[in-house]
Order: sequence, then C-alpha cells, then structure tokens
Amino acid sequence: MGSTKEISLTLDGQAVEVPAVWTLMQALEHFKIKTPVICFHDATTPEGICRQCVVEVEGRRTLLPACVTPVGDGMVVHSASERVVRARRTILEMLNASIDLSQAPELQEQMATYNADPERFPQAERRGAEVLDDNPFYVRDYEKCILCWRCVQACGDDLQFTYALSLGGRGHDTHIATFFDAPMPETTCVFCGNCVAVCPTGALKGKTEFFLEQGMDYDQIRLEKRETRRKQTAKGGADHD
Repeated sequence: MGSTKEISLTLDGQAVEVPAVWTLMQALEHFKIKTPVICFHDATTPEGICRQCVVEVEGRRTLLPACVTPVGDGMVVHSASERVVRARRTILEMLNASIDLSQAPELQEQMATYNADPERFPQAERRGAEVLDDNPFYVRDYEKCILCWRCVQACGDDLQFTYALSLGGRGHDTHIATFFDAPMPETTCVFCGNCVAVCPTGALKGKTEFFLEQGMDYDQIRLEKRETRRKQTAKGGADHD
C-alpha cells in the first residue's frame, strides 16, 4: 500500500494491514466487506449522522460509525455481529415507521437484507409535508426526507458553496429548509442539481421525472414548466414595482 505507515487490525476474523490514515469504512471497503450506509456519500464529507454503518469494536462500550472512525492498531472489528445487525435493523424500522421510503431503493434493499419489520412501530407519528413546487427544475417532497444531510452538504462546502439549504425546526419537526422558508428562486440556489443527485429517497426530484410519474407526457411537462417560469417571472416583476 505504498510508503504510508500501516497498522494491523482484525476485520471479521481476518488479520489485515491498512494505512494508519484510513477510516474503518475504507478498510472494510478495501477488503470487500459490504457496509450499509444512509448519510454517507462519496461526494460529501462523512458526518456519522445516520449510524447505519456502525460496527462493533472489542473493548469499546458503544458501536462506532465506520465512516468517521479512524483505524487503530490492534483493533478487533466485527461488522456483522448480532448487536450490529440489531442496531441496523432498528434504524431502518424507525425510519420506515415515520417516513415514506417507497422511492428509496437502497433502503428498501437494506430492509430486506436485515429482515426489518415494516410494522414494528405502528403508533409512530408519520412525517407530513406538502410537496413544494416553486421552481422550474425540481420539486421538494419532504415526506420522503430522512434528514441524511447530503443535500445540505452538496449545496454548501462540499460542492456548490451556495448555502441555500439548511435545517429548520427542532425535534420531530426538524426539516430541511431555506432561510426564512423562502421559495427556492428567492434563495442563493443556482439550480445546479447537486442536491437532487445525492438525495437517496426521492425527497428531491427533477421536474421531468416527477411529472412523468404523475402520468403526464413530455408536451404536458413542457407546458407546465413554461407556465411555472411565466408565473415566477410575473411575480418577480410585481415584487420590483
């Protein structure tokens, strides 16, 4: 692995050597040990928010998020212990109980892999939100948002540096928001599409894809987009009168 200093650890019973600057996620990926993720994305900075990539390290009291935990010499890591599997399953069941995951194929695959029970928390309060259709390029359906933070990172320091998106509310009412809940065209958004590209659940979706799912054809979609632009242009002119 080059001249970088290496350390020794054990991954699922396999003694390995890896660069000391790696995270556990990098080590697991290098040795083809699949680790599920939700908030992690190659284009954004790992934050360890979702805890879906947790692993068990002998001698540590809590499970550790592999995406932000540096490797350590002599570590003994278990990526699929009973404790790890139970934690991952519970996270999926809790998300499914409160959020619409119907358009999140990666999470649906994880639900099947970990035998998650979709009915485990029948009394959970579902997250409700209106679909926000305020620009010609994409819609925001926060009933499907899992607060993974990817879109905020893509809009901010990791990709676009426009900072149009952030968090609003507290507790169960926490949600992705614009400053002062302004419509997207009135923010610093440049409609680059990076936020849509990293969204794992369909909470952010391009207009064409969204309208096709509603049964519209391309001619209807073009007319709809044209009407949206016309209304926004008229509103912008009225605001400056």
